[in-house]
Amino acid sequence: MLDHSDEIHPLFHGAPKTTEFRKLRKRLVRQAREAIDRYGMIEKGAKWLVCLSGGKDSYTLLAVLYELKWRGLLPVELLACNLDQGQPGFPATVLPAFLEKMGVPHRVEYQDTYSIVMDKVPEGRTLCALCSRLRRGHLYRIAREEGCSAVVLGHHRDDILETFLMNLFHGGRLATMPPKLVNEEGDLFVYRPLAHVSEVDCDRFSTAMDYPIIPCDLCGSQDGLQRQQVKAILEGWEKNSPGRRQVMFKALTHARPSHLLDTELFDFLGLMRK
Repeated sequence: MLDHSDEIHPLFHGAPKTTEFRKLRKRLVRQAREAIDRYGMIEKGAKWLVCLSGGKDSYTLLAVLYELKWRGLLPVELLACNLDQGQPGFPATVLPAFLEKMGVPHRVEYQDTYSIVMDKVPEGRTLCALCSRLRRGHLYRIAREEGCSAVVLGHHRDDILETFLMNLFHGGRLATMPPKLVNEEGDLFVYRPLAHVSEVDCDRFSTAMDYPIIPCDLCGSQDGLQRQQVKAILEGWEKNSPGRRQVMFKALTHARPSHLLDTELFDFLGLMRK
């Protein structure tokens, strides 16, 4: 990769010159490209709404997508978008200033969903589920207004694994966040190009680049004790058996309906001997 100031996007100016960082950057780009190709995310001439929260994952997403564009591997138009939901203490100027400085086309919109959530959710209950639904609705609307064909999110491999275990332990179903889906209205794709990327790599990358990280807990709510327990389980497994997360993720890509119990996925009644 060329790192001369006139040959890279501003998002990579000041990148560390260490071999370790170069390997990290190369791995992130490779894994994102693998996900984009494997799940068929590219429509030539398409326009993507790249959703930014200001967290480490969304900064990594934005940088990797621009790296792919710079290398001629992502023939789509990118529009960065931040939705200011009115959380107390949210630094509203951080992302707009950063995106202006980086020369990234963007749209920042204010919608006070925080007040709605506080009014609707009983005291002591987590705010995240309703907050997420309201946020997603506004992002879909913005995507339509901007002529985008896809909403692009920064969920990574560990988010996918945690959601899988949450559904397994608490939801009674085998399901997780897919890398690609169509919204309920059927008019927008939802993509997760970081599906193959680990959380720790997102953290290392955004920290090394010194991006202005905005904390995700400004509202004082997290998505519940259950997810924190699942995260702790995964961390414990990984500590005792390094590589366990990747093995689990691989399992999600190799489902065998005939070796599960869902009669809607496999015709057990019609199974016959030769």
